[in-house]
Amino acid sequence: MKLRKITALMLCVIMLIGSMSIAAFAEEEKQFYLVLGDSIGYGSGLRNSKEACYGKIVADTNGYDYANDAIPGHTTQNLLSRLENESVREHVKQADIISISIGGNNFLLGNLPALLYNLIVKDDLSQAESIIDGFCKDFGKIIETIRSLNPDAVILMQTLYNPQTGYIGEAYQISIDMLNEAIRRFQSENGEIEIVDVAAKLTDSEKDFASDGIHPSVEGNKKIAVAVLEKLVELGLGETAEPVITAEGIDANVPSAFAAPLNLFGEILHILSVVRGWFSFITDILPF
Repeated sequence: MKLRKITALMLCVIMLIGSMSIAAFAEEEKQFYLVLGDSIGYGSGLRNSKEACYGKIVADTNGYDYANDAIPGHTTQNLLSRLENESVREHVKQADIISISIGGNNFLLGNLPALLYNLIVKDDLSQAESIIDGFCKDFGKIIETIRSLNPDAVILMQTLYNPQTGYIGEAYQISIDMLNEAIRRFQSENGEIEIVDVAAKLTDSEKDFASDGIHPSVEGNKKIAVAVLEKLVELGLGETAEPVITAEGIDANVPSAFAAPLNLFGEILHILSVVRGWFSFITDILPF
């Protein structure tokens, strides 16, 4: 009888130790999710971006450890420099999954007025093509740098969306299509990345974007989170695409006057394009 009690006690101890080991192992195996890139990744359309941006939603939904090293205003060149930061490099080394949002500022900071003038008035793609060439060179180096630090992480590259409407929106779409095609071409030729089609999710200019007309709103961040979660389910790295919201986002309040000049600029450029078209037509039909 005593022997049975001792045996039962030993079994209980062994089971307890085993369950503790399993729990510790599960804790060690927790996935680490890292966001890199620009203001979209940072969550600049939200007043409480740290608590409610799409990266945080993805991490909370899947129970990942999480870090966000995105910086507003960053271009591909800036991200390359950012990857020299020791803290960021450590995060890259630790990461199991890395989301990247980059490329929009290559256009916004690459002499945007001249780019829009060329696209709307002159129907000239040369400046856009030059910006895309620079993006492609930088992006290749970004992926190469990440792979040198972490050969195994799943890299999720987001497509670029179009937040604009009207004539500006039409010009934006030309450049955005070119950039997204470059991303798909890179994936086709090199592998290395999984594409998250954010552009296909953000299609409602009224609801998906903040009042600045550039950054995703609360609703936009939720939609990006769903796009990422769907890709993770597809890859077997998540179980659901239904986002878990632990902190409700608050839209950033940007005066509408911030976006209005851009729309006015588009109207002016359109008028110039019409005048230029008529001028070309007249000079073509004149006999001298």
